[in-house]
Parts: sequence; structure tokens; C-alpha cells
Amino acid sequence: MKFVITGKSGTVGRALNEYLSQKGHTIVGWDRSKVSIFDYAAMEAFLKEVKPDGLYHLAVPSSSTGIPNESWTVNYQWTSELAWLCRVLEIPFYYTSTVMVFSAQAKGPFTPESRPDAYEGYGYEKRMAEERVLYQNPDARIIRLGWQIGHEPGSNTMVDYLERKMKSEGIVAASTRWLPACSYLEDTVQILDHLRALPPGIYLFDTNERWSFYQIAFAINRLEKRTWNVVASDNYVYDQRMQDPRLPRISLKSRLTTLS
Repeated sequence: MKFVITGKSGTVGRALNEYLSQKGHTIVGWDRSKVSIFDYAAMEAFLKEVKPDGLYHLAVPSSSTGIPNESWTVNYQWTSELAWLCRVLEIPFYYTSTVMVFSAQAKGPFTPESRPDAYEGYGYEKRMAEERVLYQNPDARIIRLGWQIGHEPGSNTMVDYLERKMKSEGIVAASTRWLPACSYLEDTVQILDHLRALPPGIYLFDTNERWSFYQIAFAINRLEKRTWNVVASDNYVYDQRMQDPRLPRISLKSRLTTLS
């Protein structure tokens, strides 16, 4: 099969590209320098030429290119155009959203029945994009993801954050009262692959069943053989977990075996 991936060079995109390629699929990345997100005809021509069996829309404006209102343009407007194009061209559309569609005031754990309430910033843009995707393309699949866990610094993952915190502050203060939505990249890409077999709709993927950020950071420190000074704190209180019984159950403990 052949798939187009937007954001192919990003954290999840690289992992998904590798995973699907290893399964024998052909992957075509969306190069915005060649196919402008402002040119509907060019986007349509590109998809007609490639003839993909599906489009994974993962791209976010990770670094500024100087486009006015770039975050809204990429997260909302481009997403809307892609959802519509895929509907017209009968290309299955898979969109990655975020747990941040729920505000810090919302009460987790979140389920498919939980109503998103983010009212500003990235979470608001993704919430609006979700609504637009389903309006433009009722056959789309949307999946909300949490914080990704990789194995190397410099990858915009939890490990990268912990490494930077240690270098800049000399300690890693991790709340015992924050239960973050999070998953290892290896598990996330398997679910993205599985998404194609599911009915249209919105799904939530999170492998954190019950562990605090402190417990997770401590376990990663041990698994990765880091020398972080992980210190317990209670300065952030939030249950951000997501639960969706329609997805295969994968536990964070299967990767972090020292979690109690």
C-alpha cells in the first residue's frame, strides 16, 4: 500500500514512516516547499498523481517560517483543505490530534464522551480542527495523542524534556500529582496503523493507566541509564489520562517494567 504522510520528518512522522516502511508499504512525504499548502489546485494535483491508499496528517508548525498566522494556518486551515480533498478524491484520512483539546481545568481521565474545552493556543486550534475535519469529511479517523516517549534527546519527546531540564536546572522536578497522557512512540505507531481498521470517528490513545509524572520520570531514568536527579514535587495537579475501550489495551508498564 502507499501512504502520504504530512510531518514525515517530525517525531511521530519519522517513527510512523519507519514502521510502515518495514511492513512493506510505500511512503511519500508531503514537501511543503514543492506542494504549497496555499495552492488548492497544486495539492489536488499532487494527491491525484500519487494516488495514495491513505493520508496521515501529522504536521504541525514546529518552527516558524514567517507565514502570517502560521499556527492557525497549518493546524486548522490546511487540515480543513486536506480533509475535504481526501473526501473528494476518496482517500482515507487519518488525523492526529492531542489531549490538549482539554483545558487544564478539565477533569480527567478523559473518555470518548468527554467534551473538549480548550479555549486558547494549540489546544484550541486542534479542537477547532477536529470539528472541521468531521464536517468536511465524515469518514475521517481522528486520534488524540498524549506526550510521546522516545529514547533519544533532541526528538521533542519526554526524554528530550527531561534531559534539557537536567542540563538547565541540575534537577528534574516531577509532580507526584500529575498523571500525564503519554505513550512510547513504538506503541503509538502501531495504533496509527491499526486506525485504518476502525470505523470513522474520534479515538483517544494513552498507555498511562495510573502513574504520576514522578514515577514515570524515575522509571525512564533507570531504564535509559541516565543520571538525572529526579526530585518529587507537588506543584502541578492534573489527571490528564485518556481512556478508550475501543482501542487495544497497551500498558505503559510493558515498556517501563519498574513502574509499581
